[in-house]
Amino acid sequence: SEKLLKLAASVPRESLVAPGTCFGKFTKSQKFRLSVTALDFLAPYAKVGAGPRAPRACPAAPHSSAPLSQYKVWVKPGSEQSFLYGNHVLKSGLGRITESTAQYQGVVVYSMADVPLGFGVAAKSTQECRKVDPLAIVVFHQADVGEYVRNEDTLT
Repeated sequence: SEKLLKLAASVPRESLVAPGTCFGKFTKSQKFRLSVTALDFLAPYAKVGAGPRAPRACPAAPHSSAPLSQYKVWVKPGSEQSFLYGNHVLKSGLGRITESTAQYQGVVVYSMADVPLGFGVAAKSTQECRKVDPLAIVVFHQADVGEYVRNEDTLT
């Protein structure tokens, strides 16, 4: 933003790497891991389409035919806290999932009130999640807004 650039102008050039928001970091194996700081930028792109209507076991959310691929998962209120503590989403805590979500597809995790909580990777496809055990993992946790509190000294 313009305000951030004005603030960065007061820092000596040799001390400044780059102004902006850190989206993530590269691991030692050269894979990029998204940070929760990217959530504000990713969530608007996943909001295309209708939100949750009535919570059911594992029904599909309406799929929009937008040019970008949007995959969303809504968690039940009882599972929000578990996700925000860094745990994976179980089938028993799944409120809704976007139709045609593939296995290992990146998803944005929302509360049933349509508040973005974080993001992760779909452990099961939409079709598989309808048939699995209630204690099976359906979304692998990647980042959540609770990281702001847990890692406030290391987040940039």
